[in-house]
Amino acid sequence: MNSPKFNKEELENSNRIFKSATPKYTYDWYIKWGSSILLLCAMATRSSPDLAIWDQVLSLIGCAGWLVVGNIWKDRALIILNTAAVIILGSGLISVITNSI
Repeated sequence: MNSPKFNKEELENSNRIFKSATPKYTYDWYIKWGSSILLLCAMATRSSPDLAIWDQVLSLIGCAGWLVVGNIWKDRALIILNTAAVIILGSGLISVITNSI
C-alpha cells in the first residue's frame, strides 16, 4: 500500500498528519540514532553476566551520545538524565576495570 502524498500546505496546516519534531539527517540526528542503537545493544547484553562489561561500555557511550544531543537541543531533561547516567556508568566501569587488574 502506498503512503499518501501531501503537498506542503497540507503538511504545514494539518493537525492530523504526523510531523517529526526533529530534523532528519543532520549530525544530531545521526548521534541520536547511533546512541539509541548502542543503548539497545547494551540492553541485549544485560542478561548475560559474561557480557556485563560490554553492557557498561555500550551504555556509557550511548548515554554520552544522548548527552551531546541534549546539549545541542538545549533540553535540560536530557542533559540532567544523561549526565547522571554517564557519571554512574563511568564510575562503575572504572570500578570494574580497576578491580580486574
